[in-house]
Amino acid sequence: KCPLPALPPAPRSVNWPGQAGSDTAALAQPPPPPPPRAQTSPGPVKVGAVPNRRLGSVRGVPMSSPPGRRPRLSSPGTGRSSSEARDELRRRLLGLIEGNRVMIFSKSYCPHSTRVKELFSSLGIECNILELDQVDDGANVQEVLSEITNQRTVPNIFVNKVHMGGCDRTFQAHQSGLLQKLLQEDSAYDYDLIVIGGGSGGLACAQEAAILGKKVMVLDFVVPSPQGTSWGLGGTCVNVGCVPKKLMHQAALLGQALSDARKFGWEYHQQVKHNWETMTEAIQNHIGSLNWGYRLSLREKAVAYVNAYGEFVEHHKIKATNRKGQETYYTAAKFVLATGERPRYLGIRGDKEYCITSDDLFSLPYCPGKTLVVGASYVALECAGFLAGIGLDVTVMVRSILLRGFDQEMAEKVGSYMEQHGVKFLRKFIPVLVQQLERGSPGKLKVVAKSTEGPETIEEVYNTVLLAIGRDSCTRKIGLEKIGVRINERSGKIPVNDMEQTNVPYVYAVGDILEGKLELTPVAIQAGKLLARRLFAGRLEKVYHTLFWPLEWTVAGRDNNTCYAKIICNKSDNYRVIGFHVLGPNAGEITQGFAAAMKCGLTKQLLDDTVGIHPTCGEVFTTLEITKSSGLDITQKGC
Repeated sequence: KCPLPALPPAPRSVNWPGQAGSDTAALAQPPPPPPPRAQTSPGPVKVGAVPNRRLGSVRGVPMSSPPGRRPRLSSPGTGRSSSEARDELRRRLLGLIEGNRVMIFSKSYCPHSTRVKELFSSLGIECNILELDQVDDGANVQEVLSEITNQRTVPNIFVNKVHMGGCDRTFQAHQSGLLQKLLQEDSAYDYDLIVIGGGSGGLACAQEAAILGKKVMVLDFVVPSPQGTSWGLGGTCVNVGCVPKKLMHQAALLGQALSDARKFGWEYHQQVKHNWETMTEAIQNHIGSLNWGYRLSLREKAVAYVNAYGEFVEHHKIKATNRKGQETYYTAAKFVLATGERPRYLGIRGDKEYCITSDDLFSLPYCPGKTLVVGASYVALECAGFLAGIGLDVTVMVRSILLRGFDQEMAEKVGSYMEQHGVKFLRKFIPVLVQQLERGSPGKLKVVAKSTEGPETIEEVYNTVLLAIGRDSCTRKIGLEKIGVRINERSGKIPVNDMEQTNVPYVYAVGDILEGKLELTPVAIQAGKLLARRLFAGRLEKVYHTLFWPLEWTVAGRDNNTCYAKIICNKSDNYRVIGFHVLGPNAGEITQGFAAAMKCGLTKQLLDDTVGIHPTCGEVFTTLEITKSSGLDITQKGC
């Protein structure tokens, strides 16, 4: 591979004559006729027709130059800022990629580039080539290419808008038949992008791609849990994760506040008790409004939403099966996998028949009563905490340690605090049998558990058993093997490069299914947006504002869309944030943190690059999208 050379101290800007969308010939003005030794073909290159020669012609423009002279890529006009020139360069490069069947960014002396050219020549494929060593600002071009593709070497190859990668990946695609498939495809796909999965990352990616002018479809289908639970558009976080969890946690905090209130002078004598059905109905109503908001947002951005299960049947083609079993087929130039994960079961007698998971808890139609929580993850401890907080008898069964992967001193402090507040812990035990003793809402279940350190067994009766022992990626039944996408056979996770690209060039992935990545909602949201921008070209950033609705206010019905966030940026100083405004709860706490960041030179781009803490009020500043001058609606329709 031929790496990016060191950049000159003062990079020259790039001249792009002609109108937007002009082809590679616009990269440089033709130099005088070269010496006889620098042979080039006069027309579009059929690469490899002259093996081992410098094949530099692009659409009739010879890209080589005589000694001492190189094509000049000067800035188009005077007084143009370097950022504007760079944005223009990026747009033109994307135009080349979009406008050519095969586009190769090469260097004339690179042996890997030569191999690729000879491959396409042997296939009789006409290519467009830009030799980066034969233009004045080739280093700048290569640097912008590396931002687009995250590849800093040549050759850098695109086939029908799909980034193939370098020499090795192109030859691998040729050997597998994928290259021939891509070469046969034209632009007559049904969609530019199909996103499989309507969770946080998938929706963010789909909407961002639509904003950038692409034709997009989202396929989302929730396979019911063993207890029959399913939900609407929005994914785990909105329906069975962050949002209902925090609202139930808020219910528990309010119970604690009732106890604290007496010490602040509040006097009340009536007995106060918690009603599970009232709480879950209110939470599910709020979630339903979020589901509708996501559907409305997709509709406003002209994103097609299909409530169907997506499964690949061949390259670039997917089968969508709806709840009635009806099948429809769609094609797309690119696909994004955002299928998320589902709770894992124990694999013992009675687990799927009688136990519930976080998929079921937040819409459970009856109070769970005396509950055994199996697991020591943050999901397990969060659920145990709010169940105990509303007055239930809760036991946590721990196989080994609390919060594996977290600081253990902090983890044990969390466990100690929970014990002080009524949560019981069974350490070093695992369930081996769950047996139903009585039906009911709730019923009665006998749990037999075995020690992990010896032959001891124990048994106890509970009303509900909640499993929180981990989650499995939803990647094994979507036809990935039919198109050759590799997954980790043990975990089901998908290995990707730094661009979220799988080993199949037109298939990308975001969210919890990625191997070695954080399983967090704001990470998926940010990754989805950035992926769409990389794939379909970003926009110039501007000043943004928004209304927001604190999650704690939603169920109580307090003041929808009255809280407000706004930043003011200095456009001439890299969009440095010079004004910060927030109207809402805990505004002082929020502002204090951002004030320190502003003193350190906070910019809009740094805010966009920041992963939010979810769900909080402060994270709204990491997801601002609407400029005040646009006049667009800034009311919130999701979490």
